Amino acid sequence: MAKYFDVHPDNPQQRTISNVAERIRSGGLVAYPTDSCFALGCQMGNRDGINQIRSIRNLDDRHHFTLMCQNFAQLGQFVHIDKDVFRAIKAATPGSYTFILPATKDVPRQLSHPKKKTVGVRIPDHVVTQALLAELGEPLLSSTLLLPDEDEPMTQGWEIKERLDHVVDAVVDSGDCGTEPTTVIDFSSGEAEIVRRGAGDTARFE
Repeated sequence: MAKYFDVHPDNPQQRTISNVAERIRSGGLVAYPTDSCFALGCQMGNRDGINQIRSIRNLDDRHHFTLMCQNFAQLGQFVHIDKDVFRAIKAATPGSYTFILPATKDVPRQLSHPKKKTVGVRIPDHVVTQALLAELGEPLLSSTLLLPDEDEPMTQGWEIKERLDHVVDAVVDSGDCGTEPTTVIDFSSGEAEIVRRGAGDTARFE
């Protein structure tokens, strides 16, 4: 049964954030809000958590997972990024964008694309997510909480608790959350390629 955490959207309670982080460190899979929509998240090395995300979402091995990063210093440990691409990404973050970039050796093999050796990264503009990332001190492996055969992600914490009670370990609820996934930009070739149009404005990359 999933533990339900009610978190203040503007001033997250430190004790609650610490409890969520401890669940993640202990191998838990959590559903949590972001600046685009709810996501599923676990530690990078949590193989069971990764498999559970794949099962919940019915994903194949070509799916790009996202490393939710607190800041650029953290992001830079896990992807190769040149100066021009850095400037383009810097101008759009934090925000509702996921960027696909070549993965470094610090990214576990099962997280990167099997052929392209790329991984998704992003820096969210969300108080609760940022508080959780700060407490963890490492990226949170994430995937949009979009169930198979559904057009839109779930937006209510109580609904997620009700429907995923036996497949996630915790649900973090901080009130209203968006319904639109991130805009995905592939920079793996050095040029911006819009893979998915979502919550982030694509004009700057066209």
